[in-house]
Amino acid sequence: MTGGRTARPAVPERATLDKAADENFPVAPFFLPRAWRTDLLAIYGFARLVDDIGDGDLAPGGADARFLGLDPAAAEDRLTLLDAFEADLRKVFGGAPGHPLLRRLQPTVRAHRLTPEPFLGLIEANRQDQLVSRYASYGDLLAYCELSANPVGRLVLAVTGTTSPERVRRSDAVCTALQIVEHLQDVAEDLARDRIYLPAEDMTRFDVQESDLAAPAASASVRALVAFEAERARALLAEGTPLVHSVRGRLRLLLAGFVGGGRAALRAVEAARHDVLPGPPKPTKAGLLREVGATLRGEG
Repeated sequence: MTGGRTARPAVPERATLDKAADENFPVAPFFLPRAWRTDLLAIYGFARLVDDIGDGDLAPGGADARFLGLDPAAAEDRLTLLDAFEADLRKVFGGAPGHPLLRRLQPTVRAHRLTPEPFLGLIEANRQDQLVSRYASYGDLLAYCELSANPVGRLVLAVTGTTSPERVRRSDAVCTALQIVEHLQDVAEDLARDRIYLPAEDMTRFDVQESDLAAPAASASVRALVAFEAERARALLAEGTPLVHSVRGRLRLLLAGFVGGGRAALRAVEAARHDVLPGPPKPTKAGLLREVGATLRGEG
């Protein structure tokens, strides 16, 4: 039994980390120091896995459940998995975690004296996804982003040794913007999971019904709503952009990648005339590079 378990760990771990290539922004690009890349990939692995648990997108076979000490059949119970994952996370801060992605995270936590709070926030966001499928107001959505997105930026600042109150504020704006952009790209996919991240008050304002989001193509009202939320995300990115110019060297390039990735995704949504229903509008690599360059030059 023990021999069987040690032969399989790389499979779900690799499958999770490979998803970094599909993100709107570079996760741990080649130009960073090796230590930073190691730490950022460890954090990404945690964040991606907890999202996969919450979305039911785990690798088949139940390996993740086994690593968490559960029967593979528990892989279908997301709240049970999240509880077990939180228990295993706590071992990162004083013990021996069972999941390989948490074992990978432990040296990063120790090296930078990271606290459990940002990691627990990401787990709580995914618990909320199991219990809350609609958001009444923009304020409610921002509160969700405080759990689901902002901890990642704060962890990036922590592992690069650049945390300050002002940088955290700017980082939160960028991370919330990136989360909203992702929600706009994934309206159809989220609806298939019975989730809507477009605030109900805004849907009412633009006369959009839930049934309109299930159409193969967006109506004028849906496109107007998406354009409205996209402008909110654009404003948040602009609010957070000074973060890029508050640091130097390769970290500045990394943060420009985050902001530029969000801007490029918004350009892709705009190029689709805000019709996100046929599938997520994705930026091209050339478009991403243009936006990163513009961010570095301080261009709006």
